[in-house]
Amino acid sequence: MLQALRNAISLPEIRNKIIFTLFILVVYRLLAHIPVPGVNPEVLTLIRQAVEQGNAGGLGNLVGLLSLLSGGAVFNFSVMAMGVYPYVTASLILQLLVPIIPRLEEIAKEGDAGRRKINRLTYFLTVPMAALNAIGQVNIFENIGSSVAAGQRVIPMWGLDRPEYIMPTLVTIVTMTAGTMFAVWLGELITEQGIGQGLSIIIFGGIVSRIPS
Repeated sequence: MLQALRNAISLPEIRNKIIFTLFILVVYRLLAHIPVPGVNPEVLTLIRQAVEQGNAGGLGNLVGLLSLLSGGAVFNFSVMAMGVYPYVTASLILQLLVPIIPRLEEIAKEGDAGRRKINRLTYFLTVPMAALNAIGQVNIFENIGSSVAAGQRVIPMWGLDRPEYIMPTLVTIVTMTAGTMFAVWLGELITEQGIGQGLSIIIFGGIVSRIPS
């Protein structure tokens, strides 16, 4: 394996792809430390401690799993907290709908053109999926925070019950959705100009980044 890696690095084209892939992964990991606007870092710290100590209940176990898969971006409440998982969910939904909806089945049989159309539909479906995931993730943290942070809120101005909360709430949803779409774009760059399988590399990079801790 080492000999194969040495041979690959010796080829300029493959070496450039490897370097490009590593560069994209570094960009992704840097963005994973940029928090969503309006987040209360003190409450995040309390939630993280509660989850690590097993005092956050079933939701804490879910957050711990999401943190593992995101490389810690969830605990940072980063703009990349959802990673590329809304895209993966959208892709799975379309795969299930293709044999059910005749029009989608016809598109899937059009070869490369059909695959491009399906990919475009996947991107469109990713946006509402990411928005729903963002709402769900904030609500999970709000529920945990209410029990471990003495009623303090992760995002103090979250919700639609007050007029002054509407804009900050929309900003949070849009920011997290944009982070997911940017992560998907980084994955596509790795697929097109790197070593391939960009989305898988992005997911793998997040998991591997947790090894030191």
